[in-house]
Amino acid sequence: MTERERMLRCIELRGDGEIFSSVSIAWPVWEKHAEFFEKIKNECPDVKIFAGKDETRRAGNKIRDKWGCLWIYPIDYLDGQVIEHPLDDWSKLDTYIPPDPDKYVDWEKAKKDVEKAKEKGILTGGGIDHGFFFLLLTYLRGYENVMIDFAEENPNLYRLIEIIEDYWLKVIKKWIETGVDTIGFGDDLGLQNSLPISPSAWRKYIKPSFKKFFTLCKENKVHAGLHTDGWIVAIMEDLIECGLSILNPQDLVNGIDNIERILKGRICIDLDIDRQKITYSGTPQDIDEHIFNCVKKLGSQNGGLFMKFGAYPGTPIENIATVITSFEKYHDYWKNR
Repeated sequence: MTERERMLRCIELRGDGEIFSSVSIAWPVWEKHAEFFEKIKNECPDVKIFAGKDETRRAGNKIRDKWGCLWIYPIDYLDGQVIEHPLDDWSKLDTYIPPDPDKYVDWEKAKKDVEKAKEKGILTGGGIDHGFFFLLLTYLRGYENVMIDFAEENPNLYRLIEIIEDYWLKVIKKWIETGVDTIGFGDDLGLQNSLPISPSAWRKYIKPSFKKFFTLCKENKVHAGLHTDGWIVAIMEDLIECGLSILNPQDLVNGIDNIERILKGRICIDLDIDRQKITYSGTPQDIDEHIFNCVKKLGSQNGGLFMKFGAYPGTPIENIATVITSFEKYHDYWKNR
């Protein structure tokens, strides 16, 4: 089977136990230790290791995005912060013009790229911006403003949500038309120990749109995958109900036992390996034991487990290397059971 076929079988819980894993190394870390990581990359062929830099994210850059939000980037090639919110006053909503979904990407080129990738046996995917919905509300309105909007049940929220929803539904339809296998969504829905809004508010304002997005994918036989940082235990069932195929939660923040209890066997778990505690300050043995525990509890002979790790400045390179070698070590764990 091609890699595409094997990955689809894993996503659909009809695989052979193979665990697909990847490590994204922040450019400042890769640039400083490129030779070290190239060597590990050659030693661990089953782990996808990549690094990249977005020149718009150079330290000090200020960039206005397609929604009109002004971003500043304080650290080279890492994420930024919105410092100007185009809808900080609701009076601006009447004249607000959202971006054009036809210009999201070069759709003609995207379709050709998908066709070429399928010919090579590569899983194809369409990308939706990180922070595409809940976070986008905070970018457009400002965090404090939108928290007050939720608390006061401001009717303008529905107007803004409709604008955002309409845009993404059009983008999703265009991705589907290209023939992709998956569409990846990204939206950090949780804080460290809770949701930023109540579960009832989330179900009232966010869930209906998510259900439209993911159901549209499912009805067209495209797998929807959602990355979301933070604690989301209270809404995991809701996300399954919305039609997701793949969920990318953080491990320790949500608890391995909770992830096993709610998600295992029902959805493909694309596990985000801890980057706050064990991989940052633990020993190589601690890291290997943690990854093995994740594999044992969340993997199966039918697949359904992906694992990924983001390596950022401050994490010892030896610990990053241990994550990579442990991913390689347990790649076939469930195939051999």
